[in-house]
Amino acid sequence: MCQQGSGEVCIWTSIRRRARPALRAVHRHFLAWTRPATGPCIGSTAGDLTRTRAALIAENAFLRQQLVVLARQVKRPVLTPADRLRLALLARLARGWRAALLIVQPATLLRWHRQGFHLLWRAKSRGASMRPQVSAETVATIQRLAAENRLWGAERIRGELRKLGIRVGKRTVQRHMRAARPPRPAGDGQTWATFLRNHAHETWACDFLQVVDLRFQSLFAFLIVDLGSRRVVHVGVTRHPTAAWVTQQLREATPFGACPRFLIRDNDRKYGSCFDRLATASGIRMLRTPIRAPRANATCERFLGSVRRSCPRPQRAAAAAHPARVRDVLQHGTATPGTRAAHPRPPGIRVAFPLDRAHRVRPRPGRAAPHLSPRGMISLPR
Repeated sequence: MCQQGSGEVCIWTSIRRRARPALRAVHRHFLAWTRPATGPCIGSTAGDLTRTRAALIAENAFLRQQLVVLARQVKRPVLTPADRLRLALLARLARGWRAALLIVQPATLLRWHRQGFHLLWRAKSRGASMRPQVSAETVATIQRLAAENRLWGAERIRGELRKLGIRVGKRTVQRHMRAARPPRPAGDGQTWATFLRNHAHETWACDFLQVVDLRFQSLFAFLIVDLGSRRVVHVGVTRHPTAAWVTQQLREATPFGACPRFLIRDNDRKYGSCFDRLATASGIRMLRTPIRAPRANATCERFLGSVRRSCPRPQRAAAAAHPARVRDVLQHGTATPGTRAAHPRPPGIRVAFPLDRAHRVRPRPGRAAPHLSPRGMISLPR
């Protein structure tokens, strides 16, 4: 029995010794078969087209398991710009790229994609050459027009250049105008704020206040404010403001020759030429504010803004579709007879509204100084 048992052991030992190289060769071929391709991405992709679906699924699972192991050991992998570009391009081809992405977050890949778009459009927006787009002759023409015509703005100069067949942008004209018009030195003339402060007692300002009622119809209130006393001189309300109507409002606001020296207004077409002719005949010098410069008429603009913000009664009065009640609100502070307003304004009292830094009111000789109310409004005594 011993000899028989020892013979069987010898046989199994010899078989194992002979089969060991074959098992090693099979293991080596299995590793080579399951090893991912290390060549170029295009070549490996072309090689994968000839493989079976089962082989690709097995390799995918094997690679996923390795990525899981690496994700537990490597906290932050280092990726080159080429790696980021490849991942961004491959993510467009895979539907479930969010679930397959393990080394970075999906938001990081989206950020790389946006950065790629930024670089692409930056390269497309870059000019073909770094030489200036405006010729020296055009720059000289802009500076000559700006120097010879001090009252012309960028839009006017741009229009004159278009008449000559030269097309440039507004910013280009403004950039080259600075060399022809150096800044005014300090003390040379007076600014607009200084002019208003010196002539506030003989200057009026007018503007329109538009109110929409509940039926979505507009009411236009024409207001004239005295800059010296901050008093509403005249209020007129209508649904259809015409040049003749606005001229009549100026005529009613200046009875018996009681007119100011200056009248500030904007470039609205509602005034018309007859308004200017009446002002000239009355001895009033018209001062038009520049286009898109509401701060030139800051006193009137701030008063209208205060009416819109802190006095919603004009809107409620407009719902009654009666223009006279809107005028009653602006003069007396109430829209309905018999009700008490929160801040009543009897006729003749100076209207209160927030202070403007550029137009602070100073007391005149023989008058009491203005005081500041708790709501931040300035009110002048009679």
